[in-house]
Amino acid sequence: MGFGVFIHRSDSIYDDSPAERYQFPSQYLGRVEGCVGDWIVYYEPRKVDETRGYFAMARVERVVPDPKAPGMYLALIEPGSYLDFANPVPFSGDEGVVERGVLNSEGRISGRAQSAVRPLSASDFNRIVGLGLREDTPILPRIGDAAPMPGLREEQVAFAFEQVRERISYLSSRVVRDRIFRRTVLQAYGERCAITGLRLINGSGRAEVDAAHIRPVEKNGPDIVSNGLALSGTAHWMFDRGLIGLSDDLEVLISRRVNDQESVRALINKTGHAYPPRRALERPHPHFLQWHREHCFKQ
Repeated sequence: MGFGVFIHRSDSIYDDSPAERYQFPSQYLGRVEGCVGDWIVYYEPRKVDETRGYFAMARVERVVPDPKAPGMYLALIEPGSYLDFANPVPFSGDEGVVERGVLNSEGRISGRAQSAVRPLSASDFNRIVGLGLREDTPILPRIGDAAPMPGLREEQVAFAFEQVRERISYLSSRVVRDRIFRRTVLQAYGERCAITGLRLINGSGRAEVDAAHIRPVEKNGPDIVSNGLALSGTAHWMFDRGLIGLSDDLEVLISRRVNDQESVRALINKTGHAYPPRRALERPHPHFLQWHREHCFKQ
């Protein structure tokens, strides 16, 4: 087992769904199998417009042949392990490249940086995760939310393998993951409720909006922005109870079981559609919206 980097483009030609599976050709089979049971970091190349750099982490559960594409394989992601970074991490910064393993003996970027799948050292993994999840300008949490994650505010010089495992164990906490998920979703939506369109900030500087999972975590919903919505308290309550839902084009649907249809319509912004994030890849995915309509929304 070992850490790794998987390259994924938002405009990928491969049948990827980062929170669920990663498709790859046979030439990378050995490297991917070396990551089974361990954690990988997703990276989007610099040549992609508005690249996210290193943008998420996940754990590889197993590798299987792709039944739909001869010669291709799928790395299946362990349910509940995927986590978007709150801060996309660029390939390089003021102190040089973040992933030191791509440097050759002369300190220059080697051909390894072009590999779609490559091994990642424990120290590089910890450095990337630390930068991806640090909270320089945190969105204030509710009382009782998790405290800031240890070791994420500033980079340490060296990390022991045990320290990496401690961090992973900490990031497996549901309370911690909810905190990170809230941060990433609210950033995507500009801290604005997708249903009402309101952006309310309280006296403490906290956005009065929640991060709702479209497909709940307890139903194998992943912590990916495209499975999230920024919702005010009332809208969140109605969405979770199936009193409102969304079509694939984000039209707000009102259940026939709502006893005060006019008041609910007045709550919805005047477009009648949920406001989406600016980036297309962060929009609610039809796969999750369909699940909500079929298993939660009350027709």
